[in-house]
Amino acid sequence: MLDQIVIDLSKYRLEKAYDLLGQAEILFENQKYDGSINRSYYAIFNAMRSLLALLKLDSSSHAGVLSFYDRYFVKTNIFDKKFSKMAHSAFDSRQDSDYEDFYQPTKEDAEQQLQQAQSFISEIKLKREQLINQKINFPIIQN
Repeated sequence: MLDQIVIDLSKYRLEKAYDLLGQAEILFENQKYDGSINRSYYAIFNAMRSLLALLKLDSSSHAGVLSFYDRYFVKTNIFDKKFSKMAHSAFDSRQDSDYEDFYQPTKEDAEQQLQQAQSFISEIKLKREQLINQKINFPIIQN
């Protein structure tokens, strides 16, 4: 059974994901596509961390969070592989947008990332509730 601290941390991280998604939408509407891509990715990142909180897992690196998400939620078929592809694609797009000289993301790039973030977070919210309410089983954590 989950303790309330774990549930509260998970909820906080999901709320943060929704806040970041709202920032991404505002940036997109104002044609700040690089910022929208960045915020969309961080929305996905925080949504993944909201699930990891339920397992009492976290990582100090983005690659670690992605790896834990894939290992415990995708490989166990709690999430379809398309959600893993969305998360990895968002990470790569954010890296390009933030660090590549002369990289100019297009409206289409930002729109796609925003739509994927919306879909990803909706699915996280659904699965999170199912896990908390014991409608689906938690993945087994192996060291």
